[in-house]
Amino acid sequence: MKKFLLSLAVTALVLASFAGCTAKPKGPVKVGIAIYKFDDTFMTNYRTEMEAYLKSKETADTKYEITITDGKNDQATQSEQIDNFISQNYDVLIINLVDLTAAGAIIAKVKAAKIPTVFINRQPTTDDMKLWDKITYVGAKAEDSGTYQGEIAKDLWDAGKLDTNKDGKLQYVMLMGQAIHQDAALRTEYSIKKLTDAGIVVEKLFEERANWNRDEGQTQMASAIAQFGAKIEVVFGNNDDMALGAIQALKAANMVVPVIGVDATAPALDAIGLGDLAGTVLNDSEGQAQTSVDKALALLAGEVLVKEYWVPYVKVTPANYKDFQ
Repeated sequence: MKKFLLSLAVTALVLASFAGCTAKPKGPVKVGIAIYKFDDTFMTNYRTEMEAYLKSKETADTKYEITITDGKNDQATQSEQIDNFISQNYDVLIINLVDLTAAGAIIAKVKAAKIPTVFINRQPTTDDMKLWDKITYVGAKAEDSGTYQGEIAKDLWDAGKLDTNKDGKLQYVMLMGQAIHQDAALRTEYSIKKLTDAGIVVEKLFEERANWNRDEGQTQMASAIAQFGAKIEVVFGNNDDMALGAIQALKAANMVVPVIGVDATAPALDAIGLGDLAGTVLNDSEGQAQTSVDKALALLAGEVLVKEYWVPYVKVTPANYKDFQ
C-alpha cells in the first residue's frame, strides 16, 4: 500500500511539473477599433488618442494588441473588417459605424461571438442597444453643440455684426453633414432653434450637404455665393472641416462673412486666431476617446454598464480659444 501511495504521489508531481512546463503565458488583450474613415480630422484625433491612452494603461502583466481599421466610408468594407476581428477572436471592439442601419446586424454578430463592444460617435437606435447587455455607446449630445453654435451667432447679432443689410432678419447658409449621421440633423435644427427662441427672425438662403468634408464645403459654399452673394450674413457648418471649406470659398470671392463650426480641431482654432472663423464648439475627442477605452475595458472586466455615456461640449470663441490650443 505504501509503495502504491508513493507511486501516486510521484505520478502527481510529474504531471504537475509537466503541466507547468507546457502552460502558455497569457497573451496581450486584442482590441479591435473600426473607424468609419481615416480622412476625417475629428476621427483622426479620436483614434490617435484611443491608441495612446490604451498604451498608457499597459502594465508588466497587461499588454494591448491594437488594430485600427479604415472603413473608407463604406459599410460593406467595415462589416468585413469587423467580421475579421470576430474570426480572429478579438477580446473587445470599439466601433464607429459607417451606416447606422447596420448596427443591428453587427450587434447580433458580436453577441454571438460574446465580444463586448463600445459604439462611438454614431449612436445606434434604442432598440438596437437593447439587443445585448454587453454593449454601450459613448458620445456627446449633438443638440448641445447646435445650441452653442446658435449662441455664438446670437452674440454676434446682439453686437450688431450680422444684420448687414439692416432688414431685421438673419440670412444664413447651412452646410450639413451626412444624412445617416444623427449629429447633422440635430446641429442643423438646434443652431437655428436657439436663434428663433431668442426672437431673431431668420431666413434660410442655402442648405446643402457637404458630408463633413472640407472640399465639399468649399464647393457648396461657392454655389451659395454664386446664388446669393452679399445677402449671406452668417454660415453654419455642422463641423469644422466644412466650415473651413466655406472660408476658402469666401476668400476666393473676396467676401468676409462670419462662419461657425463644430469640433474645435487644431486648424479651426488657428482659424479663430487669424480672425477667419467666428467660433466653434469643442467636440472633446480626447475625453470621448478615453471614456470609450475605459468603458471597453470595463465591459471586458464583466462590469454592468448603462447604455449611454455623454462627454460635454464646450463653446469656443475668440475670447477663449487659446485655452484649447
